[in-house]
Amino acid sequence: MLVVGFPAGALQANCYLLATGVGSKCVIVDPGQGAEPGIEKALREHRLTPVAVLATHGHVDHVASAAAVADAHDIAVHIHPDDRHLLSDPLAGLGPDLASTFGAVTSIEPSAVVPLTERVLDLAGLRITVDHTPGHTPGSVVFRVRSAEGGHLALTGDTLFAGSIGRTDLPGGDPEALATSLRTVLLPLAADTVVLPGHGGATTIGRERRSNPFLPVDSKNTEVTE
Repeated sequence: MLVVGFPAGALQANCYLLATGVGSKCVIVDPGQGAEPGIEKALREHRLTPVAVLATHGHVDHVASAAAVADAHDIAVHIHPDDRHLLSDPLAGLGPDLASTFGAVTSIEPSAVVPLTERVLDLAGLRITVDHTPGHTPGSVVFRVRSAEGGHLALTGDTLFAGSIGRTDLPGGDPEALATSLRTVLLPLAADTVVLPGHGGATTIGRERRSNPFLPVDSKNTEVTE
């Protein structure tokens, strides 16, 4: 599997491109503020053809370029229905301090939007499991992929980071829901699952179970599943 990732924008949100290999189709996850040049460079360098834009959630630092990228390549943006309104009203999900960072953003509405209601997506030769993980936002999701080599990836957006978890003080945030999402969806994953978060560097589920100080106190000994 080919994974290309880079941070973009004022808040350095991670954008990822996933493909089965060089010269194949790909999906683009979380094209945030100013991500277009990095995306186009990766597409050229690896000879990739995008087939979908996937959003882990609707915060503008993760989807600011979604419409531009999707419309340029005639593809759809896939987003959970509970965060769908943030494409039409991007600042609705931010507090006043963060909203001022993005200025007068009025709409990032793409031509085609697909609601993320399916449990599994078959795109670009990849089988992508979609886990609804509310808490950071009502429509937050995690994308899980198993590579042909047998590795496990989880693109966690702003739900789980290396050494931290998503904030819940923005509009729509819910600390109890986030704790439940972490405890029941993410932390039971295999310890060697590689976590590709929405900000910062990669980690693994095992490492976070051992050392993340912000996890729910009853999640440290979560039973592991594949």
